[in-house]
Amino acid sequence: MRFLNPDRLDRFGPKQAGEEMTRPATILVLTAGGPYPWIVINALALAFPSVEVLVEAPESRALFLRRRARKVGWLQTAGQFATMTLSRFGKRCVRAREADLILRHGLATEPAPGIPITHVPSANSSECLAAIAGARPAVVLLAGCRMLSRATLAAIPCPVINYHAGINPKYRGVQGGYWARALGDPGNYGTTVHLVDAGVDTGAVLYQAFITPDPAETLLTDAMAQAAGSRDIVIAAVRDALDGRLSPQPVDLPSVQRFHPPIWTWIGNGLSRGTW
Repeated sequence: MRFLNPDRLDRFGPKQAGEEMTRPATILVLTAGGPYPWIVINALALAFPSVEVLVEAPESRALFLRRRARKVGWLQTAGQFATMTLSRFGKRCVRAREADLILRHGLATEPAPGIPITHVPSANSSECLAAIAGARPAVVLLAGCRMLSRATLAAIPCPVINYHAGINPKYRGVQGGYWARALGDPGNYGTTVHLVDAGVDTGAVLYQAFITPDPAETLLTDAMAQAAGSRDIVIAAVRDALDGRLSPQPVDLPSVQRFHPPIWTWIGNGLSRGTW
């Protein structure tokens, strides 16, 4: 594993994971929940004394499909939705691999006791903005939630950063780990923590973790493997935000937004190249 600007990470290694901040500050995480976001959130809760979480309700499937179809057309949307549906049923097939990742990396995929959790209808709802205002956070971290609207971003009076399961800007969007493997680009398998702007993962890069993908990974396990190897950079970026020294880094990569692979692409890559 290698990190963008490893010299900046030396101060934030695991040896400091239990240290408390010298000044009280609330770290607010906005998420839709799920195993990989909780891996990141629980790591933050071990590193900082005041982590709170807002969990948004799932997005309407019809709304998601209409928005996706406007971007890629109905044929591609149907193929992508088929992959997403098949993936949900296929989760039982990767339980052994997930158990191995959890044991090997000491992962916690459920909310740790004591973390305050508030449920909101949407990351862009008035209820969410009210909860953010009430928490008065020093930094907001997005971890697996829907894209924030311009109005929501403008209303948050502190730095907003995002944990992204892909190397930006080459693997913006979703399934960045899968696409790096499927396109024969294992050197860009990893994660990014970046500032949030109005685009899709287009904000300035703060940290990146480059991870060697295990041959056992699949579309269904990439996110967990990526989160396992990226907790340090999330802690580092949050600590930078609290200290008022966020430092964007130049990244020389093409910018491409990725989507779920349509079912024919996923099966084709699996059968021809063993990349599932």
